[in-house]
Amino acid sequence: MSTTLPDSLLLNGREFRYADIQQYPTNVPSDLNGYEGKVLDFCRQWLNGAQEFGLRTSGSTGKPQLVTMSRRQLAASANRTGDYFDLGPGDRMLVCLNCEFVGGLMMLVRAFERRMHLTIVEPHADPLALVPATAQFDFASFVPLQLRAVLEAGHAPRLDKMKAILVGGATVETSLEKALQTLEAPVYLTYGMTETASHIALRRLNGPDASPYYRVLSGIGVGQDKRGCLTVRADVTNDVFITTNDRVHFLDEHTFEWLGRADFVINSGGVKVQAEKVEKVLEVALMELGISGRRAFVAGQPDSRLGEQVTAFVEGKPLPAAQEKQLLTLLTERLDRYERPRGIIYAPQFRTTASGKLDRLSTIRSLSPAPPSQR
Repeated sequence: MSTTLPDSLLLNGREFRYADIQQYPTNVPSDLNGYEGKVLDFCRQWLNGAQEFGLRTSGSTGKPQLVTMSRRQLAASANRTGDYFDLGPGDRMLVCLNCEFVGGLMMLVRAFERRMHLTIVEPHADPLALVPATAQFDFASFVPLQLRAVLEAGHAPRLDKMKAILVGGATVETSLEKALQTLEAPVYLTYGMTETASHIALRRLNGPDASPYYRVLSGIGVGQDKRGCLTVRADVTNDVFITTNDRVHFLDEHTFEWLGRADFVINSGGVKVQAEKVEKVLEVALMELGISGRRAFVAGQPDSRLGEQVTAFVEGKPLPAAQEKQLLTLLTERLDRYERPRGIIYAPQFRTTASGKLDRLSTIRSLSPAPPSQR
């Protein structure tokens, strides 16, 4: 590992010296695309000591909002992650997340705070295809779609040379989690949000230390409100008490199980059904029936008798009648009475947010009012 401290970064294959970035847009080539310009402008602000930054929320559970974060908050988050994974001078970081959102932006801050060598590529399904085959990295963060594509492209040996790999921004499907068991490098699912300056807890996905539970990072104060939703207070929240909409179950003061979003609870006949629990069963059933490449989610639909009925939304063309019957039979066998989807609605394509997350509400609104396929 090189111990030479970096004085430049690589962005889409081109080298930019920090001294020039500090003068951006002066001393920087004028043929940058829009994304490159935004990345370098943030780097300029950080390198020049800016104290406040505007970050956009992803919009996955509501309208995107602009959140103002202090340098202290971002640096505290970056150094907490750096300490946890022992990242430091000479380590090499790959940034392939969208730097306009907290996941990608915080990778930049970690590199600057820990004096790591920084390689940035625009978001792409297989980011390792955009860098030389000889390029090696110690740390990277992916969304599940990218991590799956990297594995399918045969890049596992390159991943195994990393100290740690983060994955977040969307649900990790069961099939991907199984595929990760072949990796030697530790892979962690992150829990966090824009308002907490990225992750505040991690769940190991592979290896002997794999766990279904999240472990809260040191120095983060957590608790629960009356709904059973997680609360957070720490330096990364600017010591402000934040209440989330994430229902959790604590095993101890530092370990919790994520149950699902409070706003994704379906009230069916007076019984509260957590959509994410049903989605997990639906995902496994689709996989067992050989229905691959189909995204799916569960939501409540108005029902005159139940108030809301549990409904499955499946992306793509309707399944053949026999296969749909098999799917509903599996769900009936594996779910309680009120958890079973009462029908399936097919959507040609799910809507997503600007950050690439599934937008459930927009997807539901985009569909015609035709009734779901009923049992």
